Amino acid sequence: MTAANKKIVFGFSRSISAILLICFFFEKVCGDMEHDMGMDDTSGYTRPEIVQAGSKSFHWLCTLGFLLLLPSVVTCLSFAGRIYSATLLQCTCAVYAFLEAAVLRFQDNDGVENRTSRGTAWFLVGLTWITLFFGGLAGGTGFLVKSKRLQTFISNAGEKRLSYIHRGLSFLTVLTGWVKVCLAPVALFGFCREAHTGQCIAHGIMGSAFVLYGFIYVLVLVIPWIHSAQTSYSQDYVDSWVMCIWGVVNTFTEHRWGREGWSVHDYQHTFMGIIWWTGGILGIFLSRNGRRTFVPSLIIIFTGWAMSEHAQHLIISTKVHNMFGLVLMCGGALRIIEISFLLRDKRTLDKIHSFQYLAPFCLVCSGLLFMGANEEQLILVLRLGGDHSAYVLIIVSGAFLVYFWMIACLEFYLYLLEKGKQGFLPKSYELEEENNNVSFELDNISNEDVDEDTTPFNV
Repeated sequence: MTAANKKIVFGFSRSISAILLICFFFEKVCGDMEHDMGMDDTSGYTRPEIVQAGSKSFHWLCTLGFLLLLPSVVTCLSFAGRIYSATLLQCTCAVYAFLEAAVLRFQDNDGVENRTSRGTAWFLVGLTWITLFFGGLAGGTGFLVKSKRLQTFISNAGEKRLSYIHRGLSFLTVLTGWVKVCLAPVALFGFCREAHTGQCIAHGIMGSAFVLYGFIYVLVLVIPWIHSAQTSYSQDYVDSWVMCIWGVVNTFTEHRWGREGWSVHDYQHTFMGIIWWTGGILGIFLSRNGRRTFVPSLIIIFTGWAMSEHAQHLIISTKVHNMFGLVLMCGGALRIIEISFLLRDKRTLDKIHSFQYLAPFCLVCSGLLFMGANEEQLILVLRLGGDHSAYVLIIVSGAFLVYFWMIACLEFYLYLLEKGKQGFLPKSYELEEENNNVSFELDNISNEDVDEDTTPFNV
């Protein structure tokens, strides 16, 4: 097949795929408009009495800054090899984490904070101070190095290994800070108690998993030595394994097999687990030997469709679930277009196109929408006089900020590496540059030797 024919076939297939996707989403949106269910009856709801809203909001903003945003900066510094700066900023985080657990409280109107929020606060205290301790050891802090036992421990462990431990713990503090920031509103409004606990756990874990999945996508996209790595496996291979394992867990945990009857909820979530591990098996097979495949993205599309069809007790909940499923389907479809038509089954391109940032954003946005689709939260929206459209807009606004912070942290990490020429991930990249410089110098030496050898020698 000639190059011109290849271009014609490629353009035709791309056009057909785009038309099919447009028709699918047009049918989906129009179908939802035709089956509009109206609004919930809010006559039985009263407007909530929020006590000390200003001080509680300020408390939450401080928690957001000192337990999530600042630890993110610390993690960037740690991975870039700036241990001293990271440890200095981590001292501030550690002090606030202790005050958060010992003094401050996210109490509801009854003056009670749930045990999960309390436990997370104390766990974060221990984790932050342990991270600070290893950062001090890796950076050679004076009063720590003076101890003979610690000197022995440092010499046995090695500074490099200690810095790796500090980086891992720093990233773990960011994840725990995310959990704490998300649990704070739950504690403030007294959500997720008694019969609502299971739903909150499911929405929190699954929604956060989609947010993390979006972060991994944009991490691979932005960091050059990750997407350019010549490994024996592709990203789709890893995604397929994760989906397969997750599907097996979901299949056997969403229903008590042989001990209770089946409900609609059990059918929905158990069969969703089945499609994840069956699709994961196919994805593992097709993506072996470093090949790309569409299967993980297709699983995401089917998951989004299933979630959009979940009928809920509240109309507002059904509509928010529908929007969540629609955004998730968009993310999967955009990923297929990127792999098949933009990358053409390659791992990377010479530069990042703006289109490639869209699929990770859809995953982050869908994750936040699912986290916010909790029944108690939506009842609060109705009590405040809001509707699903306003609620979806505010969540998508939060998704923009979360995605901005992810990319900003990754860009800050790259900036630190370019400025300092040190770090954890790009060692092979630096060695490659050194080898290129050495070969260049050897070429110059050989050329000079040849020139010297060709000059006549007069006695």
